[in-house]
Amino acid sequence: GSFNFVTNVSAMSVPTQEVTATSRHYVDRLFDPDPQKVLQGVIDMKNAVIGNNKQKANLIVLGAVPRLLYLLQQSSSSLELRTECAVVLGSLAMGTENNIKSLVDCHIIPALLQGLLCPDLIFIEACLRCLRTVFVSPVTPVQLLYTDPTVIPHLMSLLSRSQRTQEYITQIFSHCCKTPEHQTVLFNHGAIQNIAPLLTSPSYKVRMQALKCFSVLAYENTQVSMTLVNVLVDGELLSQVFVRMMQRDQPIEMQLTAAKCLTYMCRAGAIRTDDSCIVLKTLPCLVRMCSKEHLLEERVEGAETLAYLMEPDIELQRIASTTDHLVAMLADYFKYPSSVSAITDIKRLDHDLKHAHELRQAAFKLYASLGSNDEDIRKKPILESGVIELLCSLTQSDSPALRVNGIWALMNMAFQADQKVKVEIVRCLGTEQLFRLLSDPDTNVLMKTLGLLRNLLSTRPHIDQIMSSHGKQIMQAVTLILEAEHNIEVKEQTLCILANIADGNTAKELIMTNDDMLHKIKYYMGHSNVKLQLAATFCVSNLIWNEEDGSQERQDKLREMGFVDILHKLTQASDSTLSDR
Repeated sequence: GSFNFVTNVSAMSVPTQEVTATSRHYVDRLFDPDPQKVLQGVIDMKNAVIGNNKQKANLIVLGAVPRLLYLLQQSSSSLELRTECAVVLGSLAMGTENNIKSLVDCHIIPALLQGLLCPDLIFIEACLRCLRTVFVSPVTPVQLLYTDPTVIPHLMSLLSRSQRTQEYITQIFSHCCKTPEHQTVLFNHGAIQNIAPLLTSPSYKVRMQALKCFSVLAYENTQVSMTLVNVLVDGELLSQVFVRMMQRDQPIEMQLTAAKCLTYMCRAGAIRTDDSCIVLKTLPCLVRMCSKEHLLEERVEGAETLAYLMEPDIELQRIASTTDHLVAMLADYFKYPSSVSAITDIKRLDHDLKHAHELRQAAFKLYASLGSNDEDIRKKPILESGVIELLCSLTQSDSPALRVNGIWALMNMAFQADQKVKVEIVRCLGTEQLFRLLSDPDTNVLMKTLGLLRNLLSTRPHIDQIMSSHGKQIMQAVTLILEAEHNIEVKEQTLCILANIADGNTAKELIMTNDDMLHKIKYYMGHSNVKLQLAATFCVSNLIWNEEDGSQERQDKLREMGFVDILHKLTQASDSTLSDR
């Protein structure tokens, strides 16, 4: 049972002389021929490393881990020694991510899993505690739990041994269930039947970890969700147990996780969206999580879960938009963090700044799902809450990511919106800012701004109204973009805007009286890229459409400029969509 010790020594700080001497002494004692001295050495080591990350790193560098694992696995070691080894390893694992990497490289996981076959409960608990610490670290490959197919069923059988085994095993499961395959393995080995009774455990930690297990098992999984609906815990339906866990007197973490369980079951089709446990309990609980008094991560999680719950369902969106000033709360998400003078705690500020970006992302998701299916709701978040002003101010941010997000949200807002909303967007953004965005160095910002312009100019009365007040500047911007060095996507989007303008009744005159623009359209009809040819041809077909006044004069002018010859040429084009056009 000897191990090859592989660790990345260079990544760790090189120990100083005197620390090394004492650390080396601890490691040397592990090799003493007297088992009693070895035990005392391990106990002393345990006391030396608690809370001391430098000491942990030194002992790892000096090779303590392979020796501890060797002693842990030796059948000749006393049970007390094996247990103390597991405890020290658990303590080493509590250090930095580098420590965990070293432990995993030394094959700690198979050694500890092997240890679980020992009948002694205290030893099993020490092994599980260490496994739990290793598996919850982001650097540990979760796949290692599934390598040996006998491990999951054995862990299931250990659930009944003690509150500690329940807490550690459910925590391992909830962290290691990352894919549909993992969900299936756990489901097939009876995770639901084995974990459900733990929801009524006297220990809060056990209840909480069991609840987390159900949320990761149910996520986008119809098989699990459909099974959960029929599960009884102490004669009570599981969904009712979750509802009870969402009550305001429960810890926030529990309320949120229970709401996630019901949300996932609902999205997987196991609970109807009009079920009272969704409408009257889950939805209000998640809306509550979005409010100011909660921690940032809680608000992010609340907003993202709420967005996910409402996404496919108009009725839920309608209810949410009228609940508890949700829209006003969201506007708050963008103003984060609040004025510096109000912030006394620097640590909190630092922490909040790190999460502020996630908070904005969550709010964008929520806006998107609030308005994804219903026009009236969208008009209501939008016009009353001052959100347009907020998004317009985001487009002036120094951060390209925020500019993109702001303009993207405005673009979605303008999509099939009514005239009031469009006019409000143009008024709020201002033509100057609109044209500044059209010359933004970030292509993403430019594309989204063009998308916004295209959505603003999308129905005839809107096109004519906006072009009558801003036509000159918009035509100027279009000219500049078509003349500059831009990629095909940008030019295609710009020609599509031109085609929309050509569709207006009065707006099309702005193109017909602009010979320079007509020459540009002609140039792009003969371009080597089919997408651009199509978009340009689209402009022409809108300009010469027969059922309107003056179509004859327009046709004559384009004929004189040589458009007909190009159209003849294009009917021979290899691209079928283009030739049909």
